[in-house]
Amino acid sequence: MALSCKSLITSLAILSVTGCTIVPGSHFEGIESGEQTQNLEQDLEKVNIQIIDSSLIKQQKQARASAKPISNTAGVNVSNYEYKIGIGDTLTIGVWDHPELTIPAAVQRTAEFDGFRVQKDGTITYAYAPNIPAAGRTISEVREDLVKRLSRVIENPQVDIKVVGFNSQKAYVTGEVKQPGVYPVTEIPLTLIDALNQAGGLTEAADWRTVTFTRGNKTETIQLDSFYSQGDISQNRLLQHGDIIHVTRNDAQKVFVLGDVKRAGSIVLNRYGLNLAEALSDTGGLNETTADANGVFVLRKSNVEQTGVIANVYQLHAKNITAMVLAEQFELQPHDIVYVTSAPLARWNRVISLLLPSVSTVDNLNDINN
Repeated sequence: MALSCKSLITSLAILSVTGCTIVPGSHFEGIESGEQTQNLEQDLEKVNIQIIDSSLIKQQKQARASAKPISNTAGVNVSNYEYKIGIGDTLTIGVWDHPELTIPAAVQRTAEFDGFRVQKDGTITYAYAPNIPAAGRTISEVREDLVKRLSRVIENPQVDIKVVGFNSQKAYVTGEVKQPGVYPVTEIPLTLIDALNQAGGLTEAADWRTVTFTRGNKTETIQLDSFYSQGDISQNRLLQHGDIIHVTRNDAQKVFVLGDVKRAGSIVLNRYGLNLAEALSDTGGLNETTADANGVFVLRKSNVEQTGVIANVYQLHAKNITAMVLAEQFELQPHDIVYVTSAPLARWNRVISLLLPSVSTVDNLNDINN
């Protein structure tokens, strides 16, 4: 099995580094026949090979646990939040003990209908107090201004102001949510998470890991999964007028299962994750008569510039009685390639030819996401 593992790694190394075209006879365009062995040996030094066993599972669990610190950076501070009035908002104004200054309520009229609308110049007009600046100010600031003006004609006026029509400020939720639309920014703080909840939550086709958040000319990626699974509150945002939240589809979050399985293909990861046992089960399992149970590999591309490793290759000895337990605990990542070899395998050129389209697909997906 050591020979087959080495050969499989060699094929991945060639595909990842050289990008050369496969031709019959184990010859690669751009590589002279005398150079092939030397290049492959050099590439093998940059491949990390591991057996899927209890120690690896323990390491991965510890790595996931250590990668989930709760952020100390508050992404949203609503304690001092005050709504800023905007053009088009409607206010109701009442003065205690002065009913002549308050529009009486009518059965068939709403408070918004009877209220004072902020005009295009950003002002409202009230009795004894014309052209009060309102747009861009808080309720308390407008009340203070109105009290000062009414004090000229009323002794110690007690003024009550409320916004009854929030018409000036809106945020937008688009993409894979159940109720995409326009959501008003009101006196109650509206956060990114609140807006997603008001939109009915994510659809089954949504990419639950990230959403894009646009404010003005700046767009950033919000790690939604970090908020929900790790408690990273720095990923939340307090929404303002014109903010856009977009939830993309989950099409790129796939694992590819190839080789000697009953139904080779791709599996879309959902928000609950996907382990190796589930991936093999979803593709019908191994072909009992031809598959090599000890030849179950997971190929995971790595950033060679950052880690010095071309790829991580994990091998599962499926003939082992504890194999399925280990497979259930081995979590797959987007763009992983699960490959099951055949027994016997006379030509590793077949492995390379099978891996080529899948690795190319992964590269294309990575280019799109980056």
